[in-house]
Amino acid sequence: MGRVTARRRVRHVTAGDAVARPETLVVEEPLEIRVNGAPVTVTMRTPGADVELAQGFLLTEGIVAERDDIVAVRYCRGADVDGVNSYNVLDVTLAPDVPAPDVDPTRNFYTTSSCGVCGKASLEAVRLVSKHCPGDDPTTVTAETLSQLPGKLREQQKVFAATGGLHGAALFAADGALLVVREDIGRHNAVDKVIGWALEQRRIPLSGTVLLVSGRASFELTQKAVMAGIPVLAAVSAPSSLAVDLASQSGITLVAFLRGTSMNIYTRPDRVTG
Repeated sequence: MGRVTARRRVRHVTAGDAVARPETLVVEEPLEIRVNGAPVTVTMRTPGADVELAQGFLLTEGIVAERDDIVAVRYCRGADVDGVNSYNVLDVTLAPDVPAPDVDPTRNFYTTSSCGVCGKASLEAVRLVSKHCPGDDPTTVTAETLSQLPGKLREQQKVFAATGGLHGAALFAADGALLVVREDIGRHNAVDKVIGWALEQRRIPLSGTVLLVSGRASFELTQKAVMAGIPVLAAVSAPSSLAVDLASQSGITLVAFLRGTSMNIYTRPDRVTG
């Protein structure tokens, strides 16, 4: 498995002074995900939890719905010039009754660490249909519980503490119990890793849970929550207009600007009590 951090020399400048010193940086490397041997996406990610990343991506893109849809996930040997396993190419074998994804180039899945999935033919192409209905989830969570979640996430962001360069995503039970935390240079990858963990644990749909992201709430992250059946999505930063629209249409509770005891509840405020 590739390294999560790397050391580089940097010239640190302050008022009237400069010094050369080593700096810890987060690693960014490409991961190609193949399905039944056919390339589907290349994503720029931080190495680690690659199997979860691939499984979460396939679920949130509507390619799989449950763990039994996947027969095997393995790194591809001979992927680099030396003929050894580079850990940057992952092949997912689907169950025989699961249709392979359409790899039409007009709806390609090239992703970057900053913007997520790019190059899809139209907005309608990303409006996937979930097999789950988070709007019917009766989960409630207290405002006090929500206010404690960012601190719990930050405590678990070990690589962020060393580099300052990673996004975090965490899944909580409605009572605030931490279920899983994942970090990645891409916010969408961090969420896919969390959802991929849940798929591996056979916990999809993720009813009764809260997904917290360390940055903003975009349309894409909201869609991933919908596809996984998550009823509450919370973000430390701002939401986008499309994120709010999708949350409203899907019945997700969207909380943003979650900082201390302050928060904005954009949709389904009935789920937040106290």
